Amino acid sequence: MAEKEKEIKKTNQYLTFTLAEELYAIDIAQVWEVLDYTPITRVPRTPEFLLGIINLRGRAVPVADLRLKFGLERTERTVNTCIIIAEVKMDGESTVMGALADSVQEVFEISPSEIEPPPKMGAKVRTEFIQGMAKHNDRFVIIIDVNKVFSSEEMSMVQEAGEVSE
Repeated sequence: MAEKEKEIKKTNQYLTFTLAEELYAIDIAQVWEVLDYTPITRVPRTPEFLLGIINLRGRAVPVADLRLKFGLERTERTVNTCIIIAEVKMDGESTVMGALADSVQEVFEISPSEIEPPPKMGAKVRTEFIQGMAKHNDRFVIIIDVNKVFSSEEMSMVQEAGEVSE
């Protein structure tokens, strides 16, 4: 009984979203909210993946295109395009930022025992941002660790982009 309770407590909920028809997930505990696409104000001298900032109830929030960050083509805006607002923690600091996604799917639970380690792709392919892989409805779900998607230097740029506009 005690082991079953531990298993239940370890179960996590994930928000799933699509990028280039692949299914990704992030821990729902890091998601603040999901917004419909809203105009993004470009900030000069920022990396290509950093699209700019949005006004979130008076707060400047940087928005990144995860497709560009992951080496995919730029996100084409559709009626399903949305911005996932999440809290990213790195080096003891946290930043609220938006991530552009093709669409948001659903929230579902995955037991830690159902999550497999990320695949080994060789030394030249960065996979440290992949927390693990799971299956949902016969599809692979790539579970990402939003705290490891961006490097320290990139997070500094993201924080500066938010501060410059405030």
